[in-house]
Amino acid sequence: MGFQQMVMRSIEEGIHQNDQRLELATFGMGCFWGPEARFGSMPGVVRTCVGFTGGTTPTPTYRQMGDHTETVHISFDPRVISYEAILREFWQNHYPNRDNYKGRQYISLVHYHTEQQRKTIENIRKEMETQLREPIETEIAPFGEFTLAEERHQKYYLKRYPKALEQLAELFPEKELLTDSTFAARLNGFVKGYGTKDSVREDIAQWRIGTVEKKWLTDLFLKLKW
Repeated sequence: MGFQQMVMRSIEEGIHQNDQRLELATFGMGCFWGPEARFGSMPGVVRTCVGFTGGTTPTPTYRQMGDHTETVHISFDPRVISYEAILREFWQNHYPNRDNYKGRQYISLVHYHTEQQRKTIENIRKEMETQLREPIETEIAPFGEFTLAEERHQKYYLKRYPKALEQLAELFPEKELLTDSTFAARLNGFVKGYGTKDSVREDIAQWRIGTVEKKWLTDLFLKLKW
């Protein structure tokens, strides 16, 4: 294992060392590439990945999705960002009542992971209905099975920058490490246009890692070639 890879692994482990405090959120809001980038850019969101939920078709894939829905699955730190804030981001950034021209693939869907989340969803939905001045048709359902989408769909926008990926390859030699990475989630959001260099730097400055690690990661971010 190279030195830089060891440093990055130490940073990610430091970020995730209190994973038991993290909470989950799962949404369907159209094609899952954009939502993963959007949520991945938000301070307090620790992990993002995309996949399929809600259907009965066994082992769904992107080409054989059956009755499943494209969803983004998020781990977040409630000490930094609230579930209410994430829900508002969800409803404010897609139209929940559009025609579902591809069956269930692109429906508006929110899965709740706890009874408290279900209550919060109902409260925020009423708030959003007042703003929209129409009923919200988002499907609300308990979280069940989540099938991870193929690797090419994870951090989709980041993977459109081969020069940056080449630089990151030493840090994330295994593809699942990139999928699980908080740093990669921020980069994926950044290249999609969610945030600026300054906002990413400010976010890293708040991460629960050492000062030396923060500087190393910030320098790495600024040196990436796109």
